[in-house]
Amino acid sequence: MRGRFVTLEGVDGAGKSTHLDWIAGLIAAGGRKVVVTREPGGTPLGEELRKLLLAQPMHLETETLLMFAARREHLDRVILPALAAGTWVLSDRFTDATFAYQGGGRGLDPAKIERLETWVHPDLQPDLTLVFDLSVEEAKRRRLAASAAPDRFEQENLEFFARVRAMYLARAARYPQRMRLIDASRSVADIRKELEEYIVIACQ
Repeated sequence: MRGRFVTLEGVDGAGKSTHLDWIAGLIAAGGRKVVVTREPGGTPLGEELRKLLLAQPMHLETETLLMFAARREHLDRVILPALAAGTWVLSDRFTDATFAYQGGGRGLDPAKIERLETWVHPDLQPDLTLVFDLSVEEAKRRRLAASAAPDRFEQENLEFFARVRAMYLARAARYPQRMRLIDASRSVADIRKELEEYIVIACQ
């Protein structure tokens, strides 16, 4: 039986990373094998590309192409083999992040991202995408509290993150069958209660 593909999304500072390992534990407690990974990254090449993407200024289209280059390697070496083996894959970000950050945040024509998506993974979408939603002001406060050395995305202004958030909300409205909005302003306990409900449903 094919494994399930679960992704976590949201603006930097929304708190998704806080719940990543907990969700993996919940999946494993249900008797499923699970691989935890991230984008950009997830493979040796992907991690090298991540270093460039988070540190080096570059043309928007270069940035987007590198995101998909890392994703293609990620799919080939991690995601697709795991799913084929019946293992669940839990990824911190996937293509929704490209639509949100490079499309919404930076203003790249979404049609260009759609063409890359069709080329790189035409037959694969996450089975479940959990979108951690938080005001950009609160997300910034959390980022500043958590990181002494913000990367070049984390250094963007509030207007940038407002556009990123708006794109996430638009995509969640467009794909309600797989994307679930999580109110990330609540307590960890309340968030995890809701997350547990979604994971239990996904496990059925």
